[in-house]
Amino acid sequence: MLIATWFGSGYLPKAPGTWGSLAALPCAWLILTLSAGVLPLLAASGALLIVGVWASALHSTTLGTHDAGEIVVDEVVGQWMVLAVAPFSPLGWLVAFLLFRFFDVVKPWPISWIDRRVSGGWGIMLDDVVAGLFAALSVWLIVVAVGDF
Repeated sequence: MLIATWFGSGYLPKAPGTWGSLAALPCAWLILTLSAGVLPLLAASGALLIVGVWASALHSTTLGTHDAGEIVVDEVVGQWMVLAVAPFSPLGWLVAFLLFRFFDVVKPWPISWIDRRVSGGWGIMLDDVVAGLFAALSVWLIVVAVGDF
């Protein structure tokens, strides 16, 4: 439960996905600050993806539902992916946060397809991974176009 809800942040009122994405920021900052590189953040994101598949599937089974709102470990993984390519600045992180939330909420194809068609722990996690990829590509394109911000 602690992993699936990212230490309870998924239980905060209204918009649990947004709270989960916000709760991902301090951990990402610590990983980036202590490691001085994005590879450890990407490795942590990959490891959390695997653990998140297990934790979210177990939590869903316990509750008897497909994707309970309080499960936000998927948002953490997706948010970390975007932060790995974002400039390490307040504006860079704000843009990364907003773009990830946009793709996670709007769910353009194929995110919407994954959300509807893939079940279990992988289904819970993969739509946010793809939203993270879309947001990361968007941030990267912005950096290429205008430079670090």
